[in-house]
Amino acid sequence: MEKTPRAQLDRETWIQTALDTLADEGVTGVRVEVLAKRLHVTKGSFYWHFKDRQDLLSGVLETWKDGRIRDIIKQTRPEAGTEEAQIFRVIDVYSTSRNRKGILIELAMREWARRDEAAAAIVEEVDTWRLRCARELFLACGVPMHEASTRSMLLYAYVFGVSMMNYEKFDGDVARMKDDIRALIAHSQTPQASAKD
Repeated sequence: MEKTPRAQLDRETWIQTALDTLADEGVTGVRVEVLAKRLHVTKGSFYWHFKDRQDLLSGVLETWKDGRIRDIIKQTRPEAGTEEAQIFRVIDVYSTSRNRKGILIELAMREWARRDEAAAAIVEEVDTWRLRCARELFLACGVPMHEASTRSMLLYAYVFGVSMMNYEKFDGDVARMKDDIRALIAHSQTPQASAKD
């Protein structure tokens, strides 16, 4: 009896499986044997799409970078007149724990970047896009350039920090605390300026 041939995996499937493995095991876990086992195929299938492991890792970095930048642009492009509301939305989207795998991939990317120049360059490029796009959003609200840069940095320091912390028992009213933090980051008037009014 003739066996039914397996469906040929495409390059994107290998890269997505590599990203999932990166989230679970870090870059050292992204090996051809591991991925082939996860995909229930032989290693030979891998070499239809990649020269070697380094070719795969380059694909993983480019795919992550392109996806992050697309998402950043999408999240930070408001309609005219909705700029401040969009800042609140960006804070909400990036500070919730809805996408746990995304956070794990982010952390794995940063760990990888500590030891690899190519990964470090990709992470730096993504961070530059994040900060630049957020700054443009603050500038659109009428915030001066230096303050827009500061608030952009504060926004991402908060969203990354809160994603890594267990803070539920710190304060009895976490929702109020998050609202206060959002207001401190998003409002165009600084707390010092408000106090003087």
